Amino acid sequence: MIKPGHRRVAAAAIFAACVVAAGAARSAEPITIGFGMALTGGLAAAGKTALLAMQIWQDDVNAKGGLLGRPVKLVYYDDQSNPPTVPGIYTKLLDVDKVDLIVSGYGTNMIAPAMPVAIQHDRLFLGLFGLAVNSEFHYPKYFSMLPAGPDPKHAFSEPFFKVVMAKEPKPKTLAIVAADAEYPKNASEGARDTAKSLGLQIVYDKSYPPSTADYSPIIHAVQAVNPEIVFVASYPPDSVGMVRAATESGLNTRYFGGGMVGLQFTTIKQQLGPKLNGILDYDWWIPAPKMQFPGILDFLKNYQAKAPAEGVDPLGWYLPPFAYANLQVLGEAVEGAKTLDQTKLADYMRTHPFTTIVGEISFGKDGEWSKPRVLEVQFQDIQGTDLEQFRDTTTEAILEPAEYRTGELSEPYTKVKK
Repeated sequence: MIKPGHRRVAAAAIFAACVVAAGAARSAEPITIGFGMALTGGLAAAGKTALLAMQIWQDDVNAKGGLLGRPVKLVYYDDQSNPPTVPGIYTKLLDVDKVDLIVSGYGTNMIAPAMPVAIQHDRLFLGLFGLAVNSEFHYPKYFSMLPAGPDPKHAFSEPFFKVVMAKEPKPKTLAIVAADAEYPKNASEGARDTAKSLGLQIVYDKSYPPSTADYSPIIHAVQAVNPEIVFVASYPPDSVGMVRAATESGLNTRYFGGGMVGLQFTTIKQQLGPKLNGILDYDWWIPAPKMQFPGILDFLKNYQAKAPAEGVDPLGWYLPPFAYANLQVLGEAVEGAKTLDQTKLADYMRTHPFTTIVGEISFGKDGEWSKPRVLEVQFQDIQGTDLEQFRDTTTEAILEPAEYRTGELSEPYTKVKK
């Protein structure tokens, strides 16, 4: 027979064991990271690559024991490439799913409508490829995964103008064409300011609705004013339409491109083939020798092995490394600050550098990269649509910054594209 005193001791031991077990169970609950992502619609070609990269990061970090001794779980919804869906997604993630952390989907247009939700909930928010999203909010818990630096509106197009203004005779006239959407507005605003500072005469400056299907009238209107430079800020569907219209209409200009999203995607490169020749455009990473940062080739090998089954960009140079790096930064912050407290994480991110597969990153004003690293590239010597020619830098020469340069400018666009 168990004596009453012994029963009390046994009960206390059992209770203590239960408390320990419950604590262990809670500590083993996953850290959840929530986001919307373009899995359908016009941005899906990029969004799907970002999701795959984020899933690779999730697998990698969980294989190493997770964060703070807990596994990591991604919680995501399709934003359908449609900005009005975004606030509802992030409200659900925070109020219903009660995720621990949030990051953005792909692109300025999807990040901007999520910002008020993040601010209202006082949450840390990491943006993936958002151009100057925080320039109006100045939200101290926002951090940008975009190599555009502390003045993103201007830094984005500055390499383009540096390239075209280095040639003699210096061009004098500029046309600006931009979609009526968040990213193109920011990009064209920066281009407009830079052009004025250089003394360029802006002879055409108009936007077009994102629903535009026929770009020939736009190209004809641009050609009518005969600019030497045509700067285009566009998203993937309209970038393709604009290139086709420029080729079919025989656009006659010295320099064309600058801010065309989508031309970095391997599938679009294959689709357009030689029509890309002569176009200048921004990029963030291509496998030039000086850009092979530690870990990036191993990541791409893993990504490229998984890409065929997922039906996504076979090379994955553009967005996937930065989607992976975005979560690397978040993971380093959590481990470094040893907490999920949003304010402490933001403080840590502002005061520490991060080592990622896209190089070392530190954050400055408005959560932007403290130093810009915008590439200006030119498509050259593309023959047909064979994938193999796009596997290195032979058809995509880096012109700026000088430290990464792999080729020289060919001009004018009219001659080069033929």
